[in-house]
Formats: sequence, C-alpha cells, structure tokens
Amino acid sequence: METEHITVFSGSSIIVKGLQNRLDDHNIGSITKDRVESARLAGFGSDRNAVELLILKSDVEKAQPIVDIYKEEINS
Repeated sequence: METEHITVFSGSSIIVKGLQNRLDDHNIGSITKDRVESARLAGFGSDRNAVELLILKSDVEKAQPIVDIYKEEINS
C-alpha cells in the first residue's frame, strides 16, 4: 500500500476545506498542513494562503479532475 502524500492544492483554510469536502464526497482521503496555525503557535507570521491539501500519491489520478474543476470554479 502506497503511503506517500503529495500536495494537490494550497490556499486559505476556507478554500482548502471546500476542496477537502469534495474529495471526501468521492471517498478520497486527504490531510491538511496548516502552516498559518503552526506559525501562530510558534509566535511567527505566515502567509494567509499557507494551508496545503495533501492526498495519497495513489489517489492523484482519481482526484485531479475534481481539483481542476474546483480551481476553475473558485477562479471564475
């Protein structure tokens, strides 16, 4: 079983959560890496778009169309 994760999207926490919900609807597991919160806890500043969404490398082919559609929708 493949356990390597890759970043498929990054942005603000609200935007990332929207994509995470869509992936969950298609049974694609994901995790977030919230550098904003980590920096806040450490007493540093960080870019507001520093939240990353990671999925298993084995799920990329299934997730990529969903990610592409989501990017089009948020950029229109």
